[in-house]
Amino acid sequence: MTFKQIPFGQPILGKEEKKAVEEVLSGPILVHGPQSELFENSFAEFTGAPHAISVSSCTAGMHLIYHTLGFGPGDEVIVPSQTHVATAHAVELTGARPVFADSELKTGNVDAATIESLITARTKAIAVVHYLGVPADLEKISEIAKKYGLFLLEDCALSPGARFKGMHTGLIGDAGCFSFYPVKHLTTAEGGMIILKDESLAQKLRLLKAFGVNRSHGQRTIPGDYDVVDLGYNYRMSEVHAAIGIEQMIKLPTFLNKRRANFESLDSLLRSKNGFRILPQPVDNIRISSHYCMGLILDSELSTNRTEIMNQLRVKGIGTSIYYPHPVPHMTYYKKKYGDITCPNAESISNSIIALPVGPHLESSDMQIIADGIFSVLSVFK
Repeated sequence: MTFKQIPFGQPILGKEEKKAVEEVLSGPILVHGPQSELFENSFAEFTGAPHAISVSSCTAGMHLIYHTLGFGPGDEVIVPSQTHVATAHAVELTGARPVFADSELKTGNVDAATIESLITARTKAIAVVHYLGVPADLEKISEIAKKYGLFLLEDCALSPGARFKGMHTGLIGDAGCFSFYPVKHLTTAEGGMIILKDESLAQKLRLLKAFGVNRSHGQRTIPGDYDVVDLGYNYRMSEVHAAIGIEQMIKLPTFLNKRRANFESLDSLLRSKNGFRILPQPVDNIRISSHYCMGLILDSELSTNRTEIMNQLRVKGIGTSIYYPHPVPHMTYYKKKYGDITCPNAESISNSIIALPVGPHLESSDMQIIADGIFSVLSVFK
């Protein structure tokens, strides 16, 4: 039997993006040009951010922020256990130590109640991840950050379009970093964006994302004449990537609406069934999710068969994923370095989640196919 293929994620790139790339490639400027600035302005307008700074990746953006703040050996940053390893790597690369907080079972987001007990005299910042696009409890976490004078960084890799009490994610804390990886809400093929309110910090980030050079190409009266005033990185976004991003920003509202509609359709089809629970993706006056995917949490008797369940769904043409395969402190590198760190809620989610696709590359009819596939496969294991 031939099944329709329903990939977990897929970039949606059309003639507009191709034309934009061709125009850049036909011109004389591939970096340090107008496309990056236009993309930044578009993203700032969409989010309401006073400052938007394009970078080569979300990871680069987070690392750049910690570097600019002067974090290093002896410092600590509290990060969620349930996240992509990049959240912790950005801390680790500075020489500072990531300190891992457990998750809420209900949402998968960092449990705000666990954060305060992890704060020490060495703590410099808290990193929050909006898991699967659902804003974390930013009100409570912001209060903790302010109480102890800590920098609050939002890892918004999965949350373009998500809001907390009317404010876009990335603007409740001191800065937010976004990812434009191919299967995210919008893509630049690869790339990221920092948004923030502080003008002084924004100026420093712009300086240090480009080697610490004091004059950009457009500011040089004599070509090649510049000074280096600080230690920076090459974390710039190219004009090619930015050109793609500009066109993707035009499509982003449509993408988000499609994600929400697909999620709500699939949720209605699966909600009353047994054998699993669905991580909530709220749209209310407190939180608006960006609906990255659907997190299906298998009951304990089914979770031991997760690999086979995913394989059977793949045979039926249904793409799935795991967010994330292990809590970060249980990954080999971190376990070897920091020893056994308990995070039972994050571990429970990692061991039992199946991420189902709801992206805008799918049609509403695909949600019925996914639901039927879930019912068919799970019936074998009950």
